Amino acid sequence: MSSRLNPYISFDGDARQAMEFYKSVFGGNLTVSTFGEFGAPDPSSADKVMHAMLETGSGFTLMASDTPPGMEHKPGTNISVSLSGDSEDELRGYWAKLSEAGTVAVPLEKQMWGDTFGMCVDRFGIGWMVNIAGS
Repeated sequence: MSSRLNPYISFDGDARQAMEFYKSVFGGNLTVSTFGEFGAPDPSSADKVMHAMLETGSGFTLMASDTPPGMEHKPGTNISVSLSGDSEDELRGYWAKLSEAGTVAVPLEKQMWGDTFGMCVDRFGIGWMVNIAGS
């Protein structure tokens, strides 16, 4: 897999409905994972979307999730840019440059789903997510 860059949208509890709508618009294959599937301790968030991905025949990729418990949902700032793939050196290099002089919200480290993941806001105020598959 090469690296990919795509939008990642955060929703306030209606990510599944939004992604099903986008699938009806763009077509493609939609995969959805819930917080409950990954052992969320809060039963009220078990059915909420931890990660959804729509991949279309036109080459579009759109990712989304419901805002996790304990994090604030802010309309207008609820979209980030996602960098993902399996090229660890390349993605770590992007992370280092993007997070330099920015703010790290989630350090780039191993996560419960098995990948290395981090979130930061760059020095220009743009939110970035970096996910390194299987690292």
